[in-house]
Amino acid sequence: MLRSPSRFVRGCITAAAVGSLLAGCGTSSDDGSTSDKARPTAKTEVTVEPIEATTELTDTGGTKVSLKKQPERIVCLFALCDDILTELGIVPTATNSALLAHPDFLGERKAKEVDVIPGGFIAPEVEAILSHKPDLVIGLGDTHGKLAPALKDATTFWAMQPETWEDSVGYLRDVAALTGRTDEGEKAEKTFRTTLAAAEKTPSDKTALIIYGSDENFGVATPEGDATASLFPKFTDYPWKSRGVEGSYSLEEILAADVDVLFVETMSFGDADGKLSEKLAKNPLWSKIPAVRNGDVHEVDSEVWAKGRGTRSLGIVLDEATAALR
Repeated sequence: MLRSPSRFVRGCITAAAVGSLLAGCGTSSDDGSTSDKARPTAKTEVTVEPIEATTELTDTGGTKVSLKKQPERIVCLFALCDDILTELGIVPTATNSALLAHPDFLGERKAKEVDVIPGGFIAPEVEAILSHKPDLVIGLGDTHGKLAPALKDATTFWAMQPETWEDSVGYLRDVAALTGRTDEGEKAEKTFRTTLAAAEKTPSDKTALIIYGSDENFGVATPEGDATASLFPKFTDYPWKSRGVEGSYSLEEILAADVDVLFVETMSFGDADGKLSEKLAKNPLWSKIPAVRNGDVHEVDSEVWAKGRGTRSLGIVLDEATAALR
């Protein structure tokens, strides 16, 4: 019987996918219950509130951010930062993700002009970060928070912790306010909300599932702590809920759920290659899943689906997912 790792491992698997060790990923505070903000509620509002420029705010996660001036040199330590800056028409001074190479971002040629911070996702080198003389460094709280003391006297470090699409929109607005790109922020939010609202108007009656990993130890993306998965209950049947640190989904349970459409995020570990769906095909249960039987298994770009998290990435997810679920 194949079992998936609990939801909290997803961030660590993503980290390992860019060449870091899985060990030391920590634990989750998730108690396995369904978060209120993860449940689909009212239809998405497309009206966008004005964004006001500022150099000081409390962000969508409750963190206070204060700058002396609008930042010009920004270093991104995770892909949401790259996503937001692209939406605002800003190119990061340096980055720690491969998202910019996607054709809907900078594209491969222009992305090569952006310096890459060495050290991997989990342990980016502080000296390399500071060598770019950044006005602002943006990282993922539960992964890069430990860098804060080393960066404290040299620059401003901003730890973000996105869990749902609402968080991603909130962080977009926060960065737009701090960089003075208010018009761009409002436009990006409006575009995303309009796309999501359109998907809600024609919901699919199919059952969908997002899985991720590199081998038979796959994971299931759940709406409580995954920005991409948090979109799905709005436009399709997505019955997967977090089970906390001790919970997991087996292939037997997935088979029993009669999944119609499968989205697969293959994570690469070092020299490992091959698609996750191909590796799972070695298990006889895999071929019995309706989505597999009917050829509705979609290998998706993990840089966008698993790591991007921002409004541009989520817009791509919406386009690809709704097309597959028709």
